Amino acid sequence: MSSSDNPDTVTDRGLFGKKKEDDKKEEDEKEEGGGGFIEKVKDFIHDIGEKIEEAVGFGKPSADVSGIHIPHIGLHRADLVIDVLIKNPNPVPIPLVDIDYLIDSDGRKLVAGLIPDAGTIHAHGEETVKVPITISFDHIKDTYGDIQPGSIIPYLVRVILLVDVPIFGRIKIPLEKSGEIPVPYKPDVDVDKIKFHHFSFEETTATIHLSLENKNDFDLGLNLLQYEMWLGDDSVVNAELTESTKIDKQGITKMQIPFKFRPKDLGSAVWDMIRGRGTGYTIKGKIDVDTPFGNMKLPIDKVGGTTKLKKEDDDDDDEE
Repeated sequence: MSSSDNPDTVTDRGLFGKKKEDDKKEEDEKEEGGGGFIEKVKDFIHDIGEKIEEAVGFGKPSADVSGIHIPHIGLHRADLVIDVLIKNPNPVPIPLVDIDYLIDSDGRKLVAGLIPDAGTIHAHGEETVKVPITISFDHIKDTYGDIQPGSIIPYLVRVILLVDVPIFGRIKIPLEKSGEIPVPYKPDVDVDKIKFHHFSFEETTATIHLSLENKNDFDLGLNLLQYEMWLGDDSVVNAELTESTKIDKQGITKMQIPFKFRPKDLGSAVWDMIRGRGTGYTIKGKIDVDTPFGNMKLPIDKVGGTTKLKKEDDDDDDEE
């Protein structure tokens, strides 16, 4: 279980917060000993420890950040998993007392936490310990005004492992790993026009001309578009489109979506469109996209837009 960015859980036990206190304690001890009896005792214990280590085969464990995965990323948060490979050269299991972690971006703290009692590393073995971390994009945007939605930011993961090793006692193993992560921005959607091909009171066939604008600094590979559209207060289409389309970063993609509706079942907004007048529309849904950082499901919505219904033989000044 991982503690979130909570001062009560991080400050009391966090190894980062204890570093200055430990350093001061060591300085005080050196001053009291004055390089005399206490230092000689320490040297004696150190020498004894080395002899026992050579005889029994004890050694300090090693560790490395072997990978960082993003199993989920969306508009509001990203779930990261930090893989830490720990090797134990000792003939006995060693307990992993604490895992203390901190993620920052150019000195700005994104999240910090502590995982207590993180398990045991087998004798003469190695194990990959997974450290789950959640980064809140809402928190980042509320806290740091210079981090813009849609941008890609650098991050640095700092992990300190506290392990309890025979002979050596409790030791800290510091680790670091850097990378990049996006702060996603939902795409803008607009209905440019609705063009009908066949009209009757029972069934009218038409095509929605849609614009999707990607406001992110990375490409979106569209896999699925789910949407519902209203003309005035009337829902005219509720469907999904499975079409692979690339939406370039900071770019606009045009889409044409065929649909059918029954004018006789709808209200005055549809009839205003049929008479050539503009009418208000609302479109809501979501898109499923692939990104360099993993799959995302992003919402789309536009409320209060205005569009017109055009006949198939109308000339289009804005045709792509």
